[in-house]
Amino acid sequence: MGVGGTADFFYKEAQRLGYVARSAFKLLQIQKQHNIINRGATVLDLGCAPGGWLQVACQSLGPFHGGGSVLGVDTKKVKVPPLHCDSRVQTISADVTTLSHHRLKALSPKEKGFSVILSDMCPLVSGITTKDAALSFELGMRALDLALGNKIHLEPVDDDPSCSDDGKGVLKVGGHLVIKLLESEDAKEINQLSKPFFKKTSWLRPKATRPSSREIYLICQCLKPDAKI
Repeated sequence: MGVGGTADFFYKEAQRLGYVARSAFKLLQIQKQHNIINRGATVLDLGCAPGGWLQVACQSLGPFHGGGSVLGVDTKKVKVPPLHCDSRVQTISADVTTLSHHRLKALSPKEKGFSVILSDMCPLVSGITTKDAALSFELGMRALDLALGNKIHLEPVDDDPSCSDDGKGVLKVGGHLVIKLLESEDAKEINQLSKPFFKKTSWLRPKATRPSSREIYLICQCLKPDAKI
């Protein structure tokens, strides 16, 4: 199947199944292979537009009575998709690059953080390979920083001058982190930074990824107790 054929297949499948974007199939594959979202999980979706991952995350929570939640964050105002989502899904409009750890944790259930953090953030692609890879690296590091905080020795970012950010990560012990990156040496560096904190890290290029794309997903599973936030 050619490049166009591959793209058309997942686009048509998304329409047929009620997903707002073909990217939903990427998370479906990640979930099928790694089972990162368990019933009743508390999920943070960074860069949630247009909402396909919100749909898959909500489906993965299991029955409504089992609890769980999904919080989507994006610079754009994202409406919760009407299909495959319920009242457990909420979205906020905010710039992840300036969102403080303190504020984000305050948005989590009972202010205890999240059991799963998903980052499908991607820079506006310029076509300049090195520039795009560098921007992707920055977004990936931001996701890692929000998850682990000052454990990885990054400077905390505070979007509220009246509130001192404690720099503590928002990923719970035992939690999972997924980061989209563009293939590069910098991407390998994020993997090396992540490894000491998680029981397992691995790479996945989902089948729904366009053949021309260099995107790849870093999957970090089970935050170690000694990395307690």
